[in-house]
Amino acid sequence: QVQLVESGGGLVQAGGSLRLSCAASGRTFSSYSMGWFRQAPGKEREFVAAISWSGRSTYADSVKGRFTISRDNAKNTVYLQMNSLKPEDTAVYYCAAGGFGATIAVYEYWGQGTQVTVSS
Repeated sequence: QVQLVESGGGLVQAGGSLRLSCAASGRTFSSYSMGWFRQAPGKEREFVAAISWSGRSTYADSVKGRFTISRDNAKNTVYLQMNSLKPEDTAVYYCAAGGFGATIAVYEYWGQGTQVTVSS
């Protein structure tokens, strides 16, 4: 079992930055790929970024060049650095653990989410 707890969300003006953190429980964190997804009101949950156990990363086109995913296996934590934020980035952001990729189905464990609101 892996438990995930996100933090770092909040309200920011367009063009600003936030860093989300996701702390994981369990000794096998380093063996999981980690992902970030987001869900805006009235929309489906969508892929944002993922990082494999070895550090390979992939991003949604909408965030490429603005967001950076990273992980610290010693701290059992994955991060999402979000720069140049836009109002359309407003959503609840979820951390997930499991396989590597952009598909919701490959992830076994999910956090509760953290709200990110970008004002124009």
